[in-house]
Amino acid sequence: MAGSASSLRRTLGVRDAVVVGLGSMIGAGVFSALGPAARAAGSGLLVGLALAAVVAYCNAMSSARLAARYPASGGTYVYGRERLGDFWGYLAGWAFVVGKTASCAAMALTVGAYVWPGQAHAVAVAAVVALTAVNYGGIQKSAWLTRVIVAVVLAVLAAVVVVCLASGQSDAGRLDVGVSTGVGGVLQAAGLLFFAFAGYARIATLGEEVRDPAHTIPRAIPLALGITLAVYACVAVAVLFVLGADGLGHASAPLADAVRAAGASGLVPVVRVGAAVAALGSLLALILGVSRTTLAMARDRHLPAALAAVHPRFQVPYRAELAVGAVVAVLAATVDVRGAIGFSSFGVLAYYAVANAAAWTLSPALLSRALPALGLLGCVTLAFALPAASVVAGAAVLAVGAGAFGVRRWVAARAR
Repeated sequence: MAGSASSLRRTLGVRDAVVVGLGSMIGAGVFSALGPAARAAGSGLLVGLALAAVVAYCNAMSSARLAARYPASGGTYVYGRERLGDFWGYLAGWAFVVGKTASCAAMALTVGAYVWPGQAHAVAVAAVVALTAVNYGGIQKSAWLTRVIVAVVLAVLAAVVVVCLASGQSDAGRLDVGVSTGVGGVLQAAGLLFFAFAGYARIATLGEEVRDPAHTIPRAIPLALGITLAVYACVAVAVLFVLGADGLGHASAPLADAVRAAGASGLVPVVRVGAAVAALGSLLALILGVSRTTLAMARDRHLPAALAAVHPRFQVPYRAELAVGAVVAVLAATVDVRGAIGFSSFGVLAYYAVANAAAWTLSPALLSRALPALGLLGCVTLAFALPAASVVAGAAVLAVGAGAFGVRRWVAARAR
């Protein structure tokens, strides 16, 4: 089991890369994010969804261009380092690793809460161990399992849409598209919904394991994003037809409440299974993404160099995966972080702000800079439109990371 510093094996084609992106995006977020977003935006929910999609599209195009130029593990950590300097790359990597590690624990606990509420922590740890083992066995095994998960979740969401739209309780008048809570509410909803789109970054963080990345990644990212937007829009419209914006905003389990209101209570257990499977898919993709960014940061000695080892047989960053799995398992076993990861949304938006700033430097042409500029403005706007607690927590996490970078530089300078 000796480690190797060699590159990872390129095995993923366009279809596999799209599936990984879908597994990241069409996860537990669609089962839970619609409620808080409707509470914030009211009748402006669909406007918030469209705004989140526009910002996500700008980010996706920036990420695709950068990933084609720098097809290495690490995503925006690598792009920021190469285009903007070590500090900005490091800050993006720090925001991603810290925020997404908490998200991993939250997704694991979500699985536990759906599968066996009385033993949520034990189930969460078991899920982390099982998915870490799958990832350890190679990226193709992860892609195969993700394909199964995506198929199950899409089937459940399709059932929800059909039941809601075909119900006698369905009423198109409940759609009532507007901005009843004002621009601030719509922006906050867009920030919350953006988090559910953010999984396309997983395609970029796996850049070192994609075949012909200059061709594959620019095709896979917009494809995955487009499919996800279509699914989210269908689900949001169907649920609004049954619950309306006010009912959706007060729903504790929006999709389960929608099928119950539609007179299909028998489908509620199926929705719960779908949510658990979706959380598993999100967790699998999150562990993949965090471990690859950890690998890239370890190569540059921002994290312990031992984490940069690549398994000689499975061609995965096995020490990084085991380390991430261990930290997530400990968090999932000891604390409930589901309600304390508001900073994760802020961190994700900060991460993409760096990606857009890096993409801005790729070409001096005004047209080529339009999307990165719009994406950067969108990320900053949505980040500061989030609830105050999320902004404060996210800013604190970034400040700790910046401080650690400064201390490390100071120690290195003194040692010369």
